[in-house]
Amino acid sequence: MTVPQGLSKLTIMELHLKPETEARLHELAATTGRAPDELVEDAMTGYFAELTQVRNMLDGRYDDIKSGRAKPIDGEETFARLRQKSQGRRGS
Repeated sequence: MTVPQGLSKLTIMELHLKPETEARLHELAATTGRAPDELVEDAMTGYFAELTQVRNMLDGRYDDIKSGRAKPIDGEETFARLRQKSQGRRGS
């Protein structure tokens, strides 16, 4: 049987977890009635979706700075402003 293009072939992957993480995975599997491999698959899918979203946001911000649509700000100046705001709130 051939695998149609665009569909991935499922493969088995060995996953090494810390004992605490593995125990939490099995506990969650027992309480939800779902298989541990399903939970890991869902977690990885969510992680990759979030990573893609963050990557796209960072790429967009970099493009904004590179094109001049946004101006970079000095980190030390920003922290100084935040400290000043925080001190002002404490003083009120």
